[in-house]
Amino acid sequence: MTASLSETLTLLLIEDDDGDAFLVEELLKEAEAPPRIFRARSLREAKEKLTEHIQCVLVDLTLPDANRLEALEEVLALAPHAAVLVLTGLRDVHVGVTAVQAGAQDYLVKQDIDARLLARSIRYAMERRRADLAHLALLQADLTAKENARLEGALLPEALLRTDAIEHVTRYLPGSGGTLAGDFFDTVQTPDGSVHVVIGDVCGHGPDEAALGVALRIAWRTLVLAGQTDETMLRTLDALLRAERQAPEIFTTLCTATIAPDLRYAKMHVVGHPPPVLVRDGGAEAVCDTPSGPPLGIFPDVEWRVIDVPLGEEWTLMLYTDGLIEAAVGEPDGEIGVDGLVELVRARGDIDLDRLITHVGTLSDDLAVILLRRRRA
Repeated sequence: MTASLSETLTLLLIEDDDGDAFLVEELLKEAEAPPRIFRARSLREAKEKLTEHIQCVLVDLTLPDANRLEALEEVLALAPHAAVLVLTGLRDVHVGVTAVQAGAQDYLVKQDIDARLLARSIRYAMERRRADLAHLALLQADLTAKENARLEGALLPEALLRTDAIEHVTRYLPGSGGTLAGDFFDTVQTPDGSVHVVIGDVCGHGPDEAALGVALRIAWRTLVLAGQTDETMLRTLDALLRAERQAPEIFTTLCTATIAPDLRYAKMHVVGHPPPVLVRDGGAEAVCDTPSGPPLGIFPDVEWRVIDVPLGEEWTLMLYTDGLIEAAVGEPDGEIGVDGLVELVRARGDIDLDRLITHVGTLSDDLAVILLRRRRA
């Protein structure tokens, strides 16, 4: 769309009158860089020649197989990337105005055309079309950003906690690609005092994956509030994933934890997900005996094992998505991995999320983290 008549462009002339077509072709030969001209004598013939290589279209509205604006509508639909000028007769000037209102960049009255006017009109039409496309791109980017913000807000809700006994910290950072992903988390405290946590990662990137993550998070919260925190919850989430995913290869990893009302032990399901990191008794370790089973959406009739985790009086528990352990440390192709993450935590004796995330380096994937900390009373 950057070519002008000082640069060779590709033009399609849709004109059934041989005399009018000859006039246009002769006038364009006088341009500084005459365009490559393809001609169609009907709308049907034009459809075969309207490829992505056509940068500008001159279309007569009195074609044998199209009535007035019908031809323009077809051209605009078939070549949304191209600049379009309408050719009219003296008695059809009002039709030319209507054509511009319908989406054409300009109109020309055949009886008034000369070489200079034709070249200038084509050049201006190209610039107007370029400006229109840039404006549309900005609008689309703005709408996408707003939609992404809404989806991100639904992926990362406010925690439903009614206790000050647990410090609750979360972080979410997009990966280097900057696209929306399906990482999600949530925290809920039920009336019996139990604290329930989930973190998940829908494979892939894009709005469909993000929307699926939102659906799974909301379903998890609903099930927990309804008292379903065992394998029934996982089977329900698995069924939901299979029903809502766009392709059969999409799966979701998940880690859930239910912390007892006395806050001294937890029951976990680590469903194909990286193991949580636990700091207690002055040491840091990855939760052992993980995973509980494969990710959601992979195998039918799966049984996920419950992992019992003693916590003690003072502890810190970190659940995260794989963006954290796939981050690059030192070497460009290096990954921190679970062992590297645990070593970083051990080196400090506790978890400072912001410092830890800064230390692990460049994120290749989205990162979601939940940190729960209980201090000795």
